[in-house]
Amino acid sequence: MQLYLAILKALLNKANYERYFQTVPLQFIKENYPEIAKLFQCLPLLHEVEASPSGEVFPQRSIPDLQLCYHTNYPASRSSEVDQILQDLESTEVSTDILSEYFERLQQRERATRIAKAALMVSEGLAPESSLADIETQLVRPPTEIATDFVTTNLHELYEHEVVQQGLRWRLDSLNKALGSLRKGDFGFVFARPETGKTTFLASEISHMAAQAQGPILWFNNEEQGSKVITRCYQAALGVSRTQLLADRDGNYRRYLESTGDRIKIVASPATSRKDVERMCRQYNPALLIFDQIDKIKGFSDDRNDLELTAIYEWVRELAKEFAPAIGICQAGNSGDGKRWLTMSDVNNSKTGKQGEADWILGIGKTLDDSQEFVRFLHLSKNKLGGDMDTDEEMRHGKWEVKIRPDIARYEDY
Repeated sequence: MQLYLAILKALLNKANYERYFQTVPLQFIKENYPEIAKLFQCLPLLHEVEASPSGEVFPQRSIPDLQLCYHTNYPASRSSEVDQILQDLESTEVSTDILSEYFERLQQRERATRIAKAALMVSEGLAPESSLADIETQLVRPPTEIATDFVTTNLHELYEHEVVQQGLRWRLDSLNKALGSLRKGDFGFVFARPETGKTTFLASEISHMAAQAQGPILWFNNEEQGSKVITRCYQAALGVSRTQLLADRDGNYRRYLESTGDRIKIVASPATSRKDVERMCRQYNPALLIFDQIDKIKGFSDDRNDLELTAIYEWVRELAKEFAPAIGICQAGNSGDGKRWLTMSDVNNSKTGKQGEADWILGIGKTLDDSQEFVRFLHLSKNKLGGDMDTDEEMRHGKWEVKIRPDIARYEDY
């Protein structure tokens, strides 16, 4: 505990914060010292304000600054425990040499973990042997050297990577024109009212993406029964009704394997935790991540529900950066009932945290008009993706109608 108090006090200095904060083992601190972890989470808020209205700069924040920030953001927390921590923080001495040595060890450990993961991928035949050269380069790198990978400024390379090289394309061509394909690092979510067709939407699109994927699609399902979901994927992949599917089980099984490569792997458990997800990502190196429902992932806690949900969405964004693009499913609130064009304000149980973490947000609206029972209303209320060669800029935040085909678990463009 004393070590983390020393680190916390050192990071009140803006220069130390900018250099070391990203390597703080925040998850470990959350699990073992939750109140101290909340103080660490206040640091970005403290340092984002660089100067006062009068022009006074803040290269160093004080413990009273930290205390005020904590009580502002966690008004329901146990103040006596935190006040004792802050009192201990006052008397904590910080050695710059010890701090530098500690973070150097953390950086070495992180690099060793990357090397081990890469070597395991090669040994299991999941990565080319040529990547061993890269591993050897990292092994002989001097331990004190910190690698810095700058983003390319070559406009031709940026264009090739962000536009020309397609990722996972959608079955709905309207989504290809509006969003473009999904690439590693992309994270977005779909939201709608219950009984609107969220699972049908996923089955329709993911069964199409499975044919393009270079690895498994991990679908974490804590909503419907897993067997029902995979049956819907069968129907969507083959475009058949349930009756047609079961009438020729051998033939349809063979066609499904040919169509999807059996890449859709559904994990059906209401108790799925962040540790389960991280373990499976490391084990299977997915091509796409699906979370249905994303808000129900276990392993996060906070005094305020909106902050807990924000933490979940931040975590999924990091998974998308490390492993594969990610799609989440969540509910629309009561304000979306019977509404055609859902907006970000209709997202359930959130202020702005969930919306802020996503690159794209798609609302699926449905009216109460019986004559439009099979019409769905898509609205891209947020879209930060670069798109593809065929992306239509006028559709980037578009609103349009599509058909839902529950009989074959597909969505179709008009």
